[in-house]
Amino acid sequence: MKWNNGYSASYYAYIIDPVSWREKERIEITGGSISRSEDGLRESADIECKAYEHGKEQYIRVYLDAWQNGAASHEPLFTGLATSPSRDIDGYFEKNTLECYSVLKAADDVLLDRGYYVPAGTDGAAAVKDLLSVCPAPVFINGGAPGIQKSIIAEDGESHLSMAEKVLAVIGWRMRISGDGTIEICPEATLQLAEFDPIEQDVIEPSITVDYDWYSCPNVFRAAQDDLSAVARDDSPESPLSTVNRGREVWAEETSCDFNTGESISEYALRRLRELQSISTTAAYERRYHPGILVGDVIRLRYPKQGLDGLFQVTSQTVELGYGAKTSEEVKKV
Repeated sequence: MKWNNGYSASYYAYIIDPVSWREKERIEITGGSISRSEDGLRESADIECKAYEHGKEQYIRVYLDAWQNGAASHEPLFTGLATSPSRDIDGYFEKNTLECYSVLKAADDVLLDRGYYVPAGTDGAAAVKDLLSVCPAPVFINGGAPGIQKSIIAEDGESHLSMAEKVLAVIGWRMRISGDGTIEICPEATLQLAEFDPIEQDVIEPSITVDYDWYSCPNVFRAAQDDLSAVARDDSPESPLSTVNRGREVWAEETSCDFNTGESISEYALRRLRELQSISTTAAYERRYHPGILVGDVIRLRYPKQGLDGLFQVTSQTVELGYGAKTSEEVKKV
């Protein structure tokens, strides 16, 4: 299908067996939205549907069926735990509303044993997979992950999810949840997953908001840890944030460094300077739905007249379960 062209769409869901992870009973959906973010449970959904069995939690999977000139696509949009259902009855009409949480909810609800830690030398991705084993969703590792250089000790009240996030931060990896609920443990995205432009793949609506945040962007960064320190500078005439183009120095410093595996303090300082500068250009827009693009993924935007030209990372996303599955998206330049 050509997702940049118009298509007919319908939405529905299935109740999922948490043991077999297979679909059972079908639910007719009348509306709703799916929201995704970079942290916490990563995603949630508010679903409006017709008949629904109240009184218990259930896992559901939401689908989009799209048709276009004889072609069809069957896309899973969200899988999660449906809870807190409500029912509105107006005469003969009944509307059920479901608050749904991501498949990570189970890992967020279960606390670790006191004294739990991930020992040095452990494969980082394997440790995350083990921590997420309390979730009913399948979990798989994509690629070879670095090991843990220093033991990571759980704090009081630490959940399986918060500990998994700590390990991911140490190894510089991420979690990616697909529409069918599968949890992928993978490196941070560097390659573009899709490209949008006004000619071949025009999916972005005309209204685009672009923000340039210079106030919080340093061009000099100092990292200090114990008796070590390193300074990274941006003196490039090609960089709009550099000391050369701004005509002044803007400093930032960290005294508690979160090193990646095998990273030196000078490498850390350079990485953090680049990360802090990456928020200098952010954008928000609405676009037509395109399958497979999730928060954390990298896309290429070629809209130079609107100030969007280059690689951008998706930082938040909302998909409306309505006409064209309109997607509101926020990105930052990388």
